[in-house]
Amino acid sequence: MEVGRLLSLLSRITVLLVGFLVLVAFGVVLFSVKPELFSSHPEESWKVPSIETDLPDGKKGRLIKYGYLLTSETPRWMGPQASDPELRFSGNNLSCKNCHLENGTKPGSASWIGVTERYPQFRGRENKIGTIEDRINGCMERSMNGKPLPGHSKQMEAIVAYMEWLSDGISEKDLALYAGFPNVQLPDRAADLLHGKEIYARECEVCHGADGKGIWMNDSLKGYQYPPLWGDDSYNHGAGMNRVITAAQFIKGNMPFGQATSLQPKLTDEEALDVAAYIDSFDRPLKQHSELDFPDKLLKPVSTPYGPWDDPFTAEQHKYGPYKPIIDYYQEKFEIRKTK
Repeated sequence: MEVGRLLSLLSRITVLLVGFLVLVAFGVVLFSVKPELFSSHPEESWKVPSIETDLPDGKKGRLIKYGYLLTSETPRWMGPQASDPELRFSGNNLSCKNCHLENGTKPGSASWIGVTERYPQFRGRENKIGTIEDRINGCMERSMNGKPLPGHSKQMEAIVAYMEWLSDGISEKDLALYAGFPNVQLPDRAADLLHGKEIYARECEVCHGADGKGIWMNDSLKGYQYPPLWGDDSYNHGAGMNRVITAAQFIKGNMPFGQATSLQPKLTDEEALDVAAYIDSFDRPLKQHSELDFPDKLLKPVSTPYGPWDDPFTAEQHKYGPYKPIIDYYQEKFEIRKTK
């Protein structure tokens, strides 16, 4: 009897062991064939196209390449260092890629991947539906402190062609990775400029300099390797980066350069806010007629540092915060939900 029970027990153990081995083998096969079944971060099926290897032939390829050059070496091709004075549209020596990192392909840095699909769209700054060409010219007049490109110019056509090409074949799922900036949780206090100065000295000064003047490329015609953050050759006061919340979002997702991403930031939200406020505390060129921005003042972002505003808060609070009381005011009085 005892022998029978022992044999029965051994039989059951054998069955369980065989079943376990089958499951392990099955799992190994699945992992080797379809790792995405077990991973919450599957490998992207789409890759950013390469300007070196993926350009189409002929006229279209040449136009895209020109758009790439305009945005990557802006001073040389349409800025102060352009050989033809008629082509000097940009008023400073920044390149578009100094903010739209990796030439518009880095997630979390206002990437151009998918951007043309989001236009036309309504924009509160102009209080109207705007095209992608309008948006590009907004950058030309503010971030680049220059003048607008003619709507049907070769330069505008090339920049749009480059932006469109960047998104060829991308899926809706992958598009979401590239849109916008990471969120920043706003503290219940104003930005701390002294703390921001400490962070700048520790994390930013090595590239942008103690004086904020940046570092030139070896070939100065190409512009800056690391751009100036204030002063005459930086973005003007009407640019989005002169709004502390917007600058903090960019900084959180991208700085220090080469160390942070939108998924793995290095700075905390408060550190990003404080260093953004420190950077934006310095003088920079003034955008003409900035008082005409946001014809509907209710649509003005809370951290817009120049008036007029349709609320009782001071210019100091609009620039440096605390922002939550301003956000709450618009929510309670106008039922408008503002995030920046």
